[in-house]
Amino acid sequence: MPNTGKNIQKEKFTRLLMQWHNTQNNRQMPWKGEKDPYKIWLSEIMLQQTRVEQGLKYYNRFIKTFPTVQQLAAAKDAKVFKLWEGLGYYTRCRNLLATARYISKERNGAFPKTYEEIKSLKGVGPYTAAAIASFAFNQPYAVVDGNVFRVLARVFGSKLPIDSAEGKKYFTALANELLHKKEPALFNQAMMDFGAVVCKPVAPLCEICIMSEICRARQKNIVAQLPVKEKKIQIKKRWFYFLVIRYKNEIFVQQRNQKDIWQGLYEFPLLESTTPLSRKKIEKTIEEQEWLKGSAFEIISISPVYKQQLTHQFIQGRFIEIKMPKKPEAKTVYTFVKERKLKQLPFPKFINQYLQQV
Repeated sequence: MPNTGKNIQKEKFTRLLMQWHNTQNNRQMPWKGEKDPYKIWLSEIMLQQTRVEQGLKYYNRFIKTFPTVQQLAAAKDAKVFKLWEGLGYYTRCRNLLATARYISKERNGAFPKTYEEIKSLKGVGPYTAAAIASFAFNQPYAVVDGNVFRVLARVFGSKLPIDSAEGKKYFTALANELLHKKEPALFNQAMMDFGAVVCKPVAPLCEICIMSEICRARQKNIVAQLPVKEKKIQIKKRWFYFLVIRYKNEIFVQQRNQKDIWQGLYEFPLLESTTPLSRKKIEKTIEEQEWLKGSAFEIISISPVYKQQLTHQFIQGRFIEIKMPKKPEAKTVYTFVKERKLKQLPFPKFINQYLQQV
């Protein structure tokens, strides 16, 4: 049966990609060529929804502090969260700890070696499982991240939305079909690097691209239109008013335990609103707090507006400094912490912005 044009394109793609990797790929990463599944797992979890440039320093910091999965498993939550502080998406950190403790306790520190076992770990999906199986154990699983989706959509000229169920299935199957079965780890690394340095989201290097002769998007002049996404992110707006309450040299804090952003991190007593509050409304709302009654508190100052853009939320808020001559009579979920010990606690970036300026 003769090769169709599409089959020839697929054969050329794999050959050209490996040629590019062997002759032109100079992208340096501390985990490239790494075979330790713990280090690969750590790097992949950290890079989920995070720019490589940002994740690098956190990866190096974690490897230095916790060289093995057993050392990570034995660490206190607060220490791990403090090290993670600023990286965001804290569910990743909670899953990281849970998985490290499972591997340390239930598997005696031995990382699972099969794709299905790896995928069963908490916080590990098909992409991360494929990365670990491929890079650590050279198993033939294609790693399909944002870079790979983009490369495949452009080279094969597909307008299937990459965030749709059909699109994910199609591009994953295509990547596995193209996969170099003898060198899957090298192929996967080449794919991700190619998307990061040549077939970039903005200003791709089409003029010097080794794929230009087979790239459908370039032939049809639709490079800028691909890949296609069908979903538009709905942004939720929230207003946070943090009460920075001082009693002598202590400050009220609490740990966020609800299933929400920043779970596991610390914060000051919080009043939340869906709309901005006037100074008068802020003062009235504070005065109505039952747990503050009897403390003879005094509002010292109200900060300017602080802002933080998250993927699905836009947080705005203020910090209200309050002086308290005596502790509240009512029971409260908050605890007093020595002001000098605040630096030891993990806070969300939103609060750290404020702490760095006072």
